[in-house]
Amino acid sequence: MRFSSSNGPGHPAQPSRRLFVQGLAAGGVVAGAAVTGLPSRALAAAGPALATAPQVLGHSHIELAIGESAANFTGRTRPAITVNGSLPAPILRWREGQTVDIHVRNTLAHHPTSIHWHGILLPANMDGVPGLSFNGIAPGEAYHYRFTLKQSGTYWYHSHSMFQEQAGLYGALIIDPAQPPPYAFDREHVILLSDWTDLDPGALFRRMKKLAEHDNYYKRTLPDFLRDARRDGWGAALSDRGMWGRMRMTPTDISDVNANTYTYLMNGTAPAGNWTGLFRSGEKVLLRFINGGSMTYFDVRIPGLKMTVVAADGQYIHPVSIDEFRIAPAETFDVLVEPSGQDAYTIFCQDMGRTGFAAGTLAVRHGLQAPVPARDPRPLLTMADMGHDMGHAMDHGGMSGHSMDHTMPAMDHGTHAGRGANAAGAAMPTKVDHPHSERGNPLVDMQSSATDPKLDDPGIGLRDNGRQVLTYGAMRSLFEDPDGREPGREVELHLTGNMEKFAWSFDGIPFAGAEPLRLNYGERMRIVLVNDTMMQHPIHLHGVWSDLEDAQGDFQLRKHTVDMPPGTRRSYRVRADALGRWAFHCHLLYHMEAGMMREVRIEE
Repeated sequence: MRFSSSNGPGHPAQPSRRLFVQGLAAGGVVAGAAVTGLPSRALAAAGPALATAPQVLGHSHIELAIGESAANFTGRTRPAITVNGSLPAPILRWREGQTVDIHVRNTLAHHPTSIHWHGILLPANMDGVPGLSFNGIAPGEAYHYRFTLKQSGTYWYHSHSMFQEQAGLYGALIIDPAQPPPYAFDREHVILLSDWTDLDPGALFRRMKKLAEHDNYYKRTLPDFLRDARRDGWGAALSDRGMWGRMRMTPTDISDVNANTYTYLMNGTAPAGNWTGLFRSGEKVLLRFINGGSMTYFDVRIPGLKMTVVAADGQYIHPVSIDEFRIAPAETFDVLVEPSGQDAYTIFCQDMGRTGFAAGTLAVRHGLQAPVPARDPRPLLTMADMGHDMGHAMDHGGMSGHSMDHTMPAMDHGTHAGRGANAAGAAMPTKVDHPHSERGNPLVDMQSSATDPKLDDPGIGLRDNGRQVLTYGAMRSLFEDPDGREPGREVELHLTGNMEKFAWSFDGIPFAGAEPLRLNYGERMRIVLVNDTMMQHPIHLHGVWSDLEDAQGDFQLRKHTVDMPPGTRRSYRVRADALGRWAFHCHLLYHMEAGMMREVRIEE
C-alpha cells in the first residue's frame, strides 16, 4: 500500500483552508473504486459516498474483508483501508451473552492486518494485537475470532497494525444488554468521531519525528507579548517567556496534529457533508458517542440541548446533566437528549486546540441544518496545567539541560499513593518521586513537580466557559466496586516524553526496551499513573477493567480508557482475572508507535 503526500502531475491543487477543514459535501469512500480488487459483494456494501445510515451487521457469524479503497474527503483521492468496502467499518451489533464468530479476511496486497475489539473482555488470543495476542493476519489469509460477550454497552473496534487505524480501519461495536437499561429512550444514533489525513500515515509519523511542532501555527507573537506586558507587567511577561524558552516548549502546543493536517469526520462524513440523525419532537434520543480519532480530543456540545450522560466506556453511571463533554481518543459516552421546539440542532465537536471541528445535525427530516457555532478561543497552557509551581525557581540540572523538577514545599502525605488531604478532605498536590530511569535520560525533557488527580477540572480550554462541562469527578458508576477487595500492591508508572524528539514512553523507557509488567492471576492491584509531560494521554489497558479511584482512593468509575491530562496523578484498581499477554498503551496512535506502550503479563 502506498500513500502520496505530494500533489504530483495530474493531481488538483491543494484545497482552500476552509474546504480542507470542512471537507467535501459528498466526501467519503468512492463507491466501486477499490484499490486492490475487493470482491463485488464487499464493494456493494460501501454504498454511496454520502450515507446517513451505516451498514449494521448483527448475526452471530460475520465475515469481514479488510482491503483498500479510494477515498476523497478534501478534493484529493487517496487510498484508505476499509472493512467490507466502507469507512467507517460496518456497525457490529450483538447481544450480551451471545457467542460470536467473526471471520476476518485480509485482502491487502502487501501488509498484514488485525482487529482489536476495544474494551471487550475476551481470551488473550482473541484480543487482536500482533506480537502479543497472535501473529497478525497475513495478506491473503484469514483469522477466526470467537468469543462470548460478557458485557453490554457502546464500544468500538480498530486495527492494531501499524497506522491502519489512521487510514480508516475502525468501526462501532454495540452490545445490547440482557436486561433493560436503567433509562428509557425512543430512538438512538451512533456518532463515531475520527480524524482523516491525506498524508501517508507513516509519512506523517516521520514528519513528527523530524518536526514535532509542524502543526503548531499559533505560537505567540510580539503583539501577544506586548498585550501580556500591559496586563501583567513587563517583569512577569519576560519571566513567563523565559521559562517557556528554557524548556524549548510553547504554551500553544495543545495537540501534535490538528486541523492544519486533519479533516474531522462524523460517521465518515466531513462537516460540509452534514451527517444527519433524525428525531421526532419530544422523543428521548440516545446518542452513542465514540472517539475513533487517532490523535484528536473532541469537545462536544449540541447548542440548545442539555445532555444527560448515562454511560461511560459502555458502563452505566448515575445520570449527569451537562452542556458539553470532552471525549478522549478511544473513550465512549452515551447521552440522552430530548429535542423539541426547533427542527434542527447542530452536533458540534471542536478539537481541543480549536483549529477545526466535526459537525452533524439532529433534525426532523434530511436537508435541514442549524447554525454552526464559532470555535472557542484557542487555549494556552500554563505551568499550573503541568503540575509546576510558578512561584519556585526552576532547576535545570540533570535532565537534558531543561528539567522541570522544582523544589516543592513538604506535604502531609496520606496512606494512599503518597496523597494528602486538606481540612475539607480534598486531595492536595503530591510531591513526586521520579523513577531512576528518568534521570539524565535524553528521552525525558520534562517532569512534574507536584500532581493531583484533578478529577473535577473540566480541562484546558473548558474552564469558566459559561457551560456545564462533564468531569471525571462528576461521574460515578451505577454499581459498587465489583471486586470489593482493597488492592494488595501498587505499581506507579510515569508518562514521559521528549517533545523535540517526539519520543514517548513509560518511566523514560520505550516499549522496545521495557520489561513486561507482571500481574498475578486473581490479584487486586492498584496502578498509579503520573503524567510528567505537557501533553494529554488516554491510557488503555487491554483485557481487564480499569476501576478509577477518587481523590481519597475509593472506587468511583469503571472504564477501559483513563485520560491523563498534564500534571495529573490518577490511580485505578485492576482485577487480574484474564490470563495472557496484554497491551498497555497511550491511545494516541503516534505516541504508542513512538514508545508509550508496555506489555502486561497476567500469570498463574
